[in-house]
Amino acid sequence: MVATGAVLTVVPFLDMLLTSFKGPGEFGKLPFRFLPQAFDLSNYRTALHQLNLPLLFRNSVVATVVITGSTLVTSALAGYALAKLRFPGRDLVFRLVLSTMMFPPFLFFVPHFLILVHWPGAGGNDLLGRGGAGLTVSIAALVMSFLVSGFGIFLMRQFMLSLPDDMLEAARLDGAGEFTVWWRIVLPQTKPVAVTLTLLTFVNAWNEYIWALLVSTANPRLMTLPVGIQMLQSYLDPDRMVPVMMAGLVLSVLPVLLLFLLLQKHYLRGVLLSGLK
Repeated sequence: MVATGAVLTVVPFLDMLLTSFKGPGEFGKLPFRFLPQAFDLSNYRTALHQLNLPLLFRNSVVATVVITGSTLVTSALAGYALAKLRFPGRDLVFRLVLSTMMFPPFLFFVPHFLILVHWPGAGGNDLLGRGGAGLTVSIAALVMSFLVSGFGIFLMRQFMLSLPDDMLEAARLDGAGEFTVWWRIVLPQTKPVAVTLTLLTFVNAWNEYIWALLVSTANPRLMTLPVGIQMLQSYLDPDRMVPVMMAGLVLSVLPVLLLFLLLQKHYLRGVLLSGLK
């Protein structure tokens, strides 16, 4: 069963990789050939020529790093408060956080976009948010909707619940404030689950398409790699379109694959320790 699952997971990736080396007219030709007739690197050259790779890569990296960093910080802070601090309405706040996970993210894209359009004092807007494009023309538009993650808060809270309260109380009796307890005692012990959250957030932010497409309609200079690769369809000969797009996808997948290989051990440990199935 495990071997079957592994094959079903790996085969699509291998097909994408091998298709990226196929020459003109090979894709879609019957009978189907899994291997290319000759390994052709011209698809990668075409993808690099058609894509403004430095700009797309910069936008993707900046957005992904900011989103991942913000998610880690806000999730660790909120998770600690909901797991180890006692205050009125704590359970209600946690239920509200959980409720944000019940809705698909794209449900909020239009309200978020309108908020960015009418952001006061930005993009030519006055103090009432009128007259300009707001934050939709700045790179902040790529990250503003993803700075906090309900799932990240939930993941951190579940892990922090397992930390013994006696250790935290001992630190408080020694004069440590709440920030010191969080920074010096709690945070170092969350490394496994933090790595898990880093990988999940990084992959989701790197592959985000719908929001990046919406933002790039206001400012094409904000286009990211997934949007740019999809736009390749507009510039390519149909006989070469799919292999060149696969070459672009391979280039896009490499950073995520490298990060996962580097952090795989910590990721698996974090999933086990957080109690996720």
